Amino acid sequence: MILGYNKDDPSNVYLPNNDSSKHFEVGQEVEVFVYTESDGRYIATTKKPAAMVDEMAYLKVVEINPVGAFLDWGLPKDLLLPFGEQKQEISEGRYCTVFIHKDIHVDRVVATQRFHRHIGLTKANYEPGQEVHIQVVSRTDLGYKVVVKNRHWGLLYKNEVFKTLKPGMKTTAWVKKVVDDEKVDLTLNAPKRERFSSAAESILVSLERAGGYLPLHDKSPPDAIRTALEMSKKNFKAAIGQLYKQRKIVFEEGGIRIKRED
Repeated sequence: MILGYNKDDPSNVYLPNNDSSKHFEVGQEVEVFVYTESDGRYIATTKKPAAMVDEMAYLKVVEINPVGAFLDWGLPKDLLLPFGEQKQEISEGRYCTVFIHKDIHVDRVVATQRFHRHIGLTKANYEPGQEVHIQVVSRTDLGYKVVVKNRHWGLLYKNEVFKTLKPGMKTTAWVKKVVDDEKVDLTLNAPKRERFSSAAESILVSLERAGGYLPLHDKSPPDAIRTALEMSKKNFKAAIGQLYKQRKIVFEEGGIRIKRED
């Protein structure tokens, strides 16, 4: 199948017949992702890749050959990570963090680990308390190195993280401050006014899942609270205080219970 066909144009875009189980008619508009084959042809697919151009991704290495490493990004053609763009040891079957971009020299979408060419190039204009999307890159002595909105480096301090984070994980964070105009200190806790509401809602959900009772209270060890609810003891105490005042829970010996309507 040819999209946007022009007999005098050598850059016709092909959509293989086996790409989709759907039947398309001539003149029908189809949303596709376009990439380049090794022979220079433009190929379209209705499949959505794991990440787009100008985005970070955490992808599995499926093959290594003399050209470089090939990564599974959810399309029929694997994504190339050239040897010259690698900054860490790459092994087949393992995952690695990359930045996806279009190489203007070869007119192809490729991956790179030379992040300094793409991340932190512009001023980080964020306000304290601003909600942002992040992706975890690696763990450091200070905490977790992340990328903010695919554009800037950020840091989550380990003494403020109360849930499991792994490379490639995407989540929401809040800005604490911008350092040196380009790096961002972050927290996984929403601003105080919202945080306790969010923590309270999380506790209510956990109570419902547990049948209405949790063996946790204000004297429970911090590790027990963190394991069960992925929050600090400070946030837990504030949240159950709020829930009690709103008559959502009652305190029992050894734990808390949802207060049901009579």
